[in-house]
Amino acid sequence: MLSGYRIMWLLVMFDLPVLSKVERKAANDFRHALQDIGFEMVQLSVYARFCASQKQMETLCGKIQSNLPPGGQVSILQFTDKQYERILCFQGGAAAPPQEAPEQFALF
Repeated sequence: MLSGYRIMWLLVMFDLPVLSKVERKAANDFRHALQDIGFEMVQLSVYARFCASQKQMETLCGKIQSNLPPGGQVSILQFTDKQYERILCFQGGAAAPPQEAPEQFALF
């Protein structure tokens, strides 16, 4: 069984310039690249993905780095599944229910 202290999450946050048509295309291409490698949109410029191992996390960070747009700022946060469970969410000024973690993979 996987431990919530070993399972990791990647959270990609970015602030990209979108003033010109070229910049908007670069920002959209970056969003699509994140979705293509399995990230889900949390907010317009925040994407998250579950990682089963340190090796997978390193591979994903490399893929993100190879798809970085030329401008703006991109930050990648890494934290455990246990820390992910403790995220506080608010919607419309009220506390929202916590997001459900994906089902764990069973190999045997």
